[in-house]
Amino acid sequence: MNVRREGTAAKAAAPTKTSGPPASLREAGAALAGLSAVFLFEMLDNSILNVALPTIGRELSASATVLQWVTGVYAVVFGGLMLALGALADRVGRRKVMLVGLVLLGAASLATAFVTTAEQLIAVRAAMGVAAAMTTPGSLALAFRLFDEDGLRVRATTLISTVGLAGLAIGPTAGGLVLAFAPWQVLLLVNVPVAALAFIGIRRGIPADQASGPHRAPTDRAGALLGTAAIVLALLAPTLFVDAGAASPLPWLAAATAVVAAVLFVARERTARHPLLDLALLARPLVSSGLAFKAAASLATAGLGYLVTLQLQLDWGWTPAHAALGMLPQVVVLIAGGALIGPLITRVGLDGAARLGAAAVVCGLAVYGLLGRFGYGWVALALALVAAGMRVVGVVAGTNVMRGLPADRTTVGAALVDTVGEVTTGIGIAVSGTVLAKLLTGDIATATWSTQQTARFHEAVTRAGLTLTVLAAALVGWGISRARRPGAARTASSPGH
Repeated sequence: MNVRREGTAAKAAAPTKTSGPPASLREAGAALAGLSAVFLFEMLDNSILNVALPTIGRELSASATVLQWVTGVYAVVFGGLMLALGALADRVGRRKVMLVGLVLLGAASLATAFVTTAEQLIAVRAAMGVAAAMTTPGSLALAFRLFDEDGLRVRATTLISTVGLAGLAIGPTAGGLVLAFAPWQVLLLVNVPVAALAFIGIRRGIPADQASGPHRAPTDRAGALLGTAAIVLALLAPTLFVDAGAASPLPWLAAATAVVAAVLFVARERTARHPLLDLALLARPLVSSGLAFKAAASLATAGLGYLVTLQLQLDWGWTPAHAALGMLPQVVVLIAGGALIGPLITRVGLDGAARLGAAAVVCGLAVYGLLGRFGYGWVALALALVAAGMRVVGVVAGTNVMRGLPADRTTVGAALVDTVGEVTTGIGIAVSGTVLAKLLTGDIATATWSTQQTARFHEAVTRAGLTLTVLAAALVGWGISRARRPGAARTASSPGH
């Protein structure tokens, strides 16, 4: 009896093994499956739905403007709410907010089965935008905090992004095949099993939010309102420039109001006792450089994709299917390029990889602006260079931003990365569309162009490509100068990071 008691006492006195962070990707398999499913939803959603827009228009008697809102409302709500909901997640718990968002995603997707009007579909898409804003920033933050070692963080982020980019690549093709034998609602109902997989993986693989983890400062409601207004208007303005044209006062009013809201937001955050976004964090070299690189890559990818799509079909007369094949260099590099990120970082480090990726983006734009009109080979090279740079920057810049933030600000930091990407995507399309609209006269969609129209289109493509090159180069140059500041290394290694 005494021996048994002594043995029991010895076991009680022995230190218990605490479960630390995963030592490999395999150990975090359930969590990574859930986080990959979240990113898959974000990438797959709009790409797979675009194929069904003509069918939706016929069945719901929707005009072109209404169809634009079917896709546009998702992006506006998603981009507009990311910052506010990211800050909320840092306060109440990242895992908790993500799980609630996944439930909302599943419910909104199920509601698609009962949609009978275009207005109802727009409401469903808005709800899905809210769900995306609750889940997407948290996926990067949770993936980063899941591991303690930067190499595992990069490998995890690469894996998650590869899954999402694969969804982006196969989305249009899969959507077209589904529409051959099933109603268009199936394309949104597919989000239900994706949300369920994500919910199960995150609930099983991500530890519950600790009481000491969330940021405890009160929510800055005024800052959230001003920030959301500024982002929503910044996302709407590029669309208005493309649709209404630069001669219309509406896009200029939206842009001016966005600037005013942004100025008021900055003033509010500088004076608030508990700001939504601590602007001092943005001054940290790793954070500001990472955001600059992300902005350059998103600007380039969106602007180049817009220009090349028009060039292949309108200037060179390729069919939509042929033009889709023409974009394959971008798709292949985005998916396959993930295998090169790890070796690149091993050789040159995180900061060096970010600089090289951003430089590839600028070079790709320059190749297109200067040589793209002379043949598809130059277009393919430009697509590959920009895609390679985007692939590296998408992983490394986000990781650097996370490295530069305190542990209780990572979700709002991830939301900031995604918001910068959304806004600069819109700007890239707006710049390209505005230059084309200014230089190209007549009906751009006519089957035959005059010699003058063709010459003007070539001039517009060159000017738009070089304008994007200059903007991206300015962002990259500023990002490199920020990354080289003496405080960058200290920021990455300071306590709590």
